[in-house]
Amino acid sequence: MDRAQIERVSKGLADQTRLIIFQAIAKRGRMNCSEIVSLQGVTPATVSHHLKVLADAGLIECRRKGQFVYSQTIPETMQEYTRSLRNIVRAKKT
Repeated sequence: MDRAQIERVSKGLADQTRLIIFQAIAKRGRMNCSEIVSLQGVTPATVSHHLKVLADAGLIECRRKGQFVYSQTIPETMQEYTRSLRNIVRAKKT
C-alpha cells in the first residue's frame, strides 16, 4: 500500500462517525443507507458523505440491489493497511 492510500485509510477511520459506521457495517456484513442513518441519527446526506470517504479509502464498497444500495467492508484493505503500518514500525526499528 502506498503512502497516499495509507493516508486515505487513516483519514477514513479518524472521524468518530465514520469509525462507528465502518464498525457497524463490518459487524453486520452489509447495511443500506437507511439502516446506517438509524445508527447515529444523522441525515442521509451526512451518511452519504461519510460513505463516500470510506469508499474512496477502499474500506467499503457499495452495490445496488433493487432499490437499495448496500455497503460492505473490504477486508483486504484493512489487512493491507495493518501490514503497511507494521512495515513502517519495523523500518523505524532498524
